[in-house]
Amino acid sequence: MKDHETFQYLKQFLTAERLQKIEHFAQESSDFVLPVMEDVYQFRNAAAIVRSVEACGFHKIIAMESQNVFNPNLRVTKGAETWVEVEKIPHHVDHLKEIRNRGYKMVAVSPEKNAKLLPEYQITEPVALVFGTELEGVTQEILDFADETLAIPMYGFTKSFNVSVAAAICVYELKQKLLKSNIDYKLSEEKLLKLKIRWAVNSIRSGEEILKKYLLEN
Repeated sequence: MKDHETFQYLKQFLTAERLQKIEHFAQESSDFVLPVMEDVYQFRNAAAIVRSVEACGFHKIIAMESQNVFNPNLRVTKGAETWVEVEKIPHHVDHLKEIRNRGYKMVAVSPEKNAKLLPEYQITEPVALVFGTELEGVTQEILDFADETLAIPMYGFTKSFNVSVAAAICVYELKQKLLKSNIDYKLSEEKLLKLKIRWAVNSIRSGEEILKKYLLEN
């Protein structure tokens, strides 16, 4: 109820057009597929990943950071960063355990360990897709930790796709599989309201301050 009242309050600061977009696109949002990026260092890749994930209706990314900061180039995201939440965590398996505890199967996108091919892959439960670094791919530690591996078929001399391309292919293909399934992959009402609040705040000038003041007073 409190989240409902909060969103109702924030709506007054939104244009009719922005409110319509939030209501429309929130209905298709899902966290059934959760991309996890392993220390991506090229800002163009980070931006392209954010843009592709948002276009497929998934609005959260986990960025594992050690040597590099996940910092998308805003000219490449085309505004997608407004809608996609990036949760940054240290680059360590212990933090992946916490994601698994949220109910996700850990799937490393890599051809190792008898990987299942993407076209034949059956998605039946929430999956956290782990993508490796640009140069080395998924680290051995995470390969050992993963529940299974997933590979994108290759038909040329090149052995791998760029990480942002691989992420786009995987999230798009899995979205198509979900659309054709009977799985209830969309957000719960509670998560949906929290998403709308976050989108509203990001759409309002000084949105964080407005929200903070409202919560303090209520």
